[in-house]
Amino acid sequence: MSWRRYQNELIVLGAFVLMLLAYMYKYNQTTAQTQHTQEVAQSLEDVKEVVALKKLWADKTTGKKMDTFHALVPSSKVIWRKKSKKVTASYKGLGANELNKLITKMLNLPIQITLLDIQKTGSTYNVEFKCKW
Repeated sequence: MSWRRYQNELIVLGAFVLMLLAYMYKYNQTTAQTQHTQEVAQSLEDVKEVVALKKLWADKTTGKKMDTFHALVPSSKVIWRKKSKKVTASYKGLGANELNKLITKMLNLPIQITLLDIQKTGSTYNVEFKCKW
């Protein structure tokens, strides 16, 4: 009956094991809760971004804003075709500043670029551009 001699130690060992298991359970639960909170926060941010993009894409003035591409550079350098919600434009002989204005304006509008071809010839640029909105 040697286990009776160590009965108190066995009870303490059992209590320690239970305490360790309870700590591991608590740690796993708090980790899962933290992860779930982060996932919910990320989902909420995604929904907010989608709502903001829907507002941006539903803007009825995008077509009018596209007409500014026609006036950014002299008309002798532009071949412009606008058909419903699609634009095809060719720019020939653009300088670096004109190209930068064009690209900056392009990136700030809610449009879907289907073709953007920029070719450098000497110190001038030729740009072919197709987009829809």
